[in-house]
Amino acid sequence: MLGLGLCVSRASASVLNLNCCLVLLPMCRVLLAFLRGSQKVASRKTRRLLDKSKTFHVTCGVTICVFSVLHVAAHLVNALNFSENYNEDFLALNAANYRGEDPRKLLFATVPGLTGVIMVLVLFLMCTASTYAIRVSNYDIFWYTHNLFFVFYMLLMLHVSGGVLKYQTNLEEHPPGCFNPNKTLRENMTVPKAFEETFPDYTTEPFPEDLPVPEPFVQNNFTRICSEEPKFQSHFPETWFWISGPLCLYCVERLYRYIRSNKPVTITSVISHPSNVLEVRMVKDDFKARPGQYVILHCPRVSALESHPFTLTMCPTDTKATFGVHLKVVGDWTERFRDLLLLHSNQDTEILPIFQQRRYPNDGWKHYKLRRLYFIWVCRDIESFRWFADLLCILHDKLWQENRPDYINIQLYLSQTDGIQKIIGEKYQALNSRLLIGRPRWKLLLDEIAKCNRQKTIGVFCCGPNKISKILHKLSNSSNSYGTRFEYNKESFS
Repeated sequence: MLGLGLCVSRASASVLNLNCCLVLLPMCRVLLAFLRGSQKVASRKTRRLLDKSKTFHVTCGVTICVFSVLHVAAHLVNALNFSENYNEDFLALNAANYRGEDPRKLLFATVPGLTGVIMVLVLFLMCTASTYAIRVSNYDIFWYTHNLFFVFYMLLMLHVSGGVLKYQTNLEEHPPGCFNPNKTLRENMTVPKAFEETFPDYTTEPFPEDLPVPEPFVQNNFTRICSEEPKFQSHFPETWFWISGPLCLYCVERLYRYIRSNKPVTITSVISHPSNVLEVRMVKDDFKARPGQYVILHCPRVSALESHPFTLTMCPTDTKATFGVHLKVVGDWTERFRDLLLLHSNQDTEILPIFQQRRYPNDGWKHYKLRRLYFIWVCRDIESFRWFADLLCILHDKLWQENRPDYINIQLYLSQTDGIQKIIGEKYQALNSRLLIGRPRWKLLLDEIAKCNRQKTIGVFCCGPNKISKILHKLSNSSNSYGTRFEYNKESFS
């Protein structure tokens, strides 16, 4: 009745079940942070794979979109076959009510069809809103449409409960290809007397070789007699097994994150820097963090659902509880956040629930001592250089006072040449010798570092565009003649 459409729809459904299960796991951030900080995950390479959870989430999402197209196309063929191949012999298998029924009724007048159509619309909204152009231009659209996944999963559970596709439950009593001499056939066909005497009751035994088989049996290759009519039953929905566990885990984690982040943060100061950069300094009870970690900021007055990750640029210490972040105002959320903070900058407002995300296990790093740091900053405009150059000058002066001027090797690259002479004459004279025009030649730069650190292992950390990241990743994995090994790391908000 269905043919190839049945095979494609069932196969694509299995792939969708698997990916709908896996796509939620990378979003369980508390679980990933626990695994990353656990001693059971001893390998740094394994922890770097956990940091790529977002990439895994995107891969699962793309797979869901591709196989959803296959699944929908197969069911469109199935709906047409149900209508054209209506079979009165097995009424229980027919999704259509009669031959030639409009296939659109199967799509819009049944639970599986209607839920499938709505799921396609929801998935279309989620996919289109996840594109880079929309996320950059209007992040709100992406965020709110992405939260429709709750609707998608509820519809998915209803979709599989329709029971359109069925299987036979009495294969032993009615094997495929057998013949059941029911009353209708007895009235329309003359059965030989020898056949009736040999088989007085229904049986599943094969025909004897020396018994002449009636002509209709031979034409249809019937070799067995059935003891009862075929019985059919809907498949038990397997999707529940796949998605119920990850969905419950994700819901529990969302509740835990909400409870944990419900304790507000007191903002101590807000500093506005050039190039639309905002520095926010905060205090929170019992907050602990280490350099390199990030936090997720959530401001209910700005958005009830949105939250965004930011790297900590100031960490709390034993003597100082203040911590802070620098954020660049580039979208709707950051604009509203800036306006709200600047309006309340003179008040101790508690508007920023915050929670820590990443854990670092005690894997022996404390035994390593930092010998030298190469800091390379590629800056597009002069204004961005100004606000960060102050921190670099303070660091440079401190190293000179401690007789460690080469402890940190600073190289600054400016793409913009306008106004460079004015900067050289200003207070940033300590950085003049480290200021270069143009873009860095990454291969020559890494070769020079390898030459100065023969037979050593050097960690490479990139915080920047994907284009630079791919270049540095490729160069770090390539070999060099100095025996130096580069370990590449990319800033990742998992």
